Amino acid sequence: MQLPFKYLLIAALYVSGCNNNTGKNNSAATTETGTGTTAGTESPAPVTANGSEFRKDASLAFLSKSKADTIRKIDIQLAQTDQQREDGLMYRKSMTDDQGMLFIFPDMEERSFWMKNTYISLDIIYLDDKLEIVSIQKYATPLSEQSLPSFKKAQYVLEVNGGFCDKYHINYGDHVVYHK
Repeated sequence: MQLPFKYLLIAALYVSGCNNNTGKNNSAATTETGTGTTAGTESPAPVTANGSEFRKDASLAFLSKSKADTIRKIDIQLAQTDQQREDGLMYRKSMTDDQGMLFIFPDMEERSFWMKNTYISLDIIYLDDKLEIVSIQKYATPLSEQSLPSFKKAQYVLEVNGGFCDKYHINYGDHVVYHK
């Protein structure tokens, strides 16, 4: 019974993507707190069989606590509008280790994300207004609706592949910088 349901779900997603003439993605929310539908001025990433196609908006570097050493550089897609933050990385089936998504919020507050409709394990990195890492949720379980809170106030949230922080030794107190 479950197998036909998957085919119906895939077909429904495909049809809704084909009939989508509004320029918006048809994904559900990634952030638990996001509820708006404000459209951004940028066009959405094309939808593929792998979910939304990655769109490089900027480059990001992880810096050590002392800001003296660059730990790792990646390309990032920005999520700046309510709609972009709601869509996030949902429905993507893969992402390379040199890609991520940076969610930019207008203010500092405690944040909470979930993995609903997200098929890949992620490390969710919470950053304050100075782009310092204040919290990390590692190896988030795909498709889970469990709340993954920041526990501290954050203005930015960076999603990378699950295990990224352990692999590249990314820790609390490290910083990031990004350039469009």
